[in-house]
Amino acid sequence: MGLSALRNWFGRAPIPPSMLHAPTESRARSSADHSGAIPDSHWTQARIAIASTLWGAGFQLPGGEIETMRLVKPMPLATASDLLLLGAGGGGVAETLAVRLGVTVFGFEADPALVAAASAHLRGNKLARRASVSLWDPAEPELGTQAYHNCFALEPLRGLKMEPLLSAVTDSLKSGGQMILMETVADSALSTREEDVARWASIEQRQPDSLPTEIAITRVLGRLGYEVRAVEDVSQRHVQQALLGWRTLAREIRMKRPEGEDAAALIAEGERWSTRLRLFSDARLRLVRWHVVGRGMS
Repeated sequence: MGLSALRNWFGRAPIPPSMLHAPTESRARSSADHSGAIPDSHWTQARIAIASTLWGAGFQLPGGEIETMRLVKPMPLATASDLLLLGAGGGGVAETLAVRLGVTVFGFEADPALVAAASAHLRGNKLARRASVSLWDPAEPELGTQAYHNCFALEPLRGLKMEPLLSAVTDSLKSGGQMILMETVADSALSTREEDVARWASIEQRQPDSLPTEIAITRVLGRLGYEVRAVEDVSQRHVQQALLGWRTLAREIRMKRPEGEDAAALIAEGERWSTRLRLFSDARLRLVRWHVVGRGMS
């Protein structure tokens, strides 16, 4: 599913710049409130709705409920245990884990629009007592000490230094706590002189030279005392699930084409994904999952 196909369907509807570009870091931090949280959102209501159509209600990444269960499968999640969820998104992951596994989910998300959407989603499904999503600032993580049994972290780094954030997660876990970490990595340096890299960096407001390597993350996890039990490249599955979502949506919109702002928002989301998937297809980006076990596990 490419941007050109979307534009052909919608009569080349213009894309408002605000739909393609997230607020810059300086703008976001200049309007931070007294708690240090960043109030600017990268997610409009239209974009949240598109993601839910593509991946499932409350989800922001391909695969939805099925992929969530596959990712956490290596980690034993006992009923009535407390799970730390980083990168909670719009509530779909928290709902899946609370309902399917019986854990109590304490989710954290850096985007305020997603926090609001997640809270509404969980309340609407009568899960407010079993799952919550709160706003946090990953640059200044305050997760408590030995508060959770395990952690599921979905791309929490996003340009941050690895050790401080992962150290805060480590401190928040009980003895022997386990973690599933999923992160976007780059095996070699990315340069904005490359057209696709520059486009991706602009759309996602990412610094290409800040992307970690798989080896670097594995080493940090080792220094923090984890036993690294598995490292899996899930890039191919990620690409296949993304393409499936877009193909399914394409069939739906042939029956009823969005118009106006809805069409523009859909084209903008198509641009994001077509750029991202080109970099994955060229192996310039990869999505990797780690399963690690903390100190104190017998």
